[in-house]
Amino acid sequence: MAIDEAQIHETRTPEPAASRSKPAKFHWSLTALGIATILGLCYWAELVLAVMMLSVMLAFILAPLVDFLMRWRLPRGVAALISVILLVAVIGALLYYTSNQAATFFQDVPQYAGKVRAAITDFRQRVESFGGLKSQEQTRSSTDWTGPLMRGFGSVTQGLVAASFVPFLVYFMLTWQHHVRSATVMLFPLENRHTAYVTLGLISAMIRSFMVGNLLIGIFMGTVSTIMFGILQFPFFYFVGFISGFLSLIPYLGVLLAMALPAFVGIGHVESAAVVGALVTVAGLHLIALNVLYPKFLGNRLQLNPLTVTIALLVWGWLWGAVGLVLAIPITAAMKIVFDHVQSLKGYGAWLGE
Repeated sequence: MAIDEAQIHETRTPEPAASRSKPAKFHWSLTALGIATILGLCYWAELVLAVMMLSVMLAFILAPLVDFLMRWRLPRGVAALISVILLVAVIGALLYYTSNQAATFFQDVPQYAGKVRAAITDFRQRVESFGGLKSQEQTRSSTDWTGPLMRGFGSVTQGLVAASFVPFLVYFMLTWQHHVRSATVMLFPLENRHTAYVTLGLISAMIRSFMVGNLLIGIFMGTVSTIMFGILQFPFFYFVGFISGFLSLIPYLGVLLAMALPAFVGIGHVESAAVVGALVTVAGLHLIALNVLYPKFLGNRLQLNPLTVTIALLVWGWLWGAVGLVLAIPITAAMKIVFDHVQSLKGYGAWLGE
């Protein structure tokens, strides 16, 4: 029996475009809602999450020391306790040693600021006179530029209370790391547990490499900067050198911050050639770290493209301020590892990668 062509088209009439687009729109709306919810939780719980992330970073730094002590047949709990005590002792000694120098430095900040302001005013007047521009009175902005950078620290009381939890969190993370890892894997369905185990291992290796590598690079750059600033007869070179070396670790903004500090201290106190020498030293160390030290210590564990790094710094800096700038790279790299091992999220991992 022949079938009419009209009947065929009638039985196979495609669904309207509006009905086909509803699932896609529904999917994207849920995704946008989920992202907004996560960002909101990160914003409002910044202090708790920042303390937890900082504790995780410190735990990864101390993990090799714990393993070394356990080779001497010490129980994990004892090895973890010794490691945390050593960490607190080192931080306390550094704070005690640098407190007097830092206090003296910050007492002289108005003097440095006055000289820098006078130099900038003189330079601006020369530019205006050269260009025939009219000088206009500059009013000071009432906005505190340190506000965004201080996000994530809260008040002094909140900061002290939060800091008091860090040693305990680090200790329990070191003593219960195997239990936490196995218990976390057991949260997943049986068919996904191997993938979860591998993903957690890659995240652990990435964070450990990131923290230990940055610590070693920061110590190297801080030491070299301190020696060079001392040779150039900078005031407070032992304080400014180490801070400048560690500031250079911040992606993109680090080299500018590392240059700004010796320039701020040196103007009006050392010769112009010394300031130029300090800036060249900072730039040279940054290039060495970027092209030699980072590939050696970090390798290809991060695998983030420059656009991803820039967006991560912007987003996490907005959420958590200075703490967000420090934690932006490891958090984003951990997200990429998760995306790479979840079939439905591999496209996002490819977008974040190189």
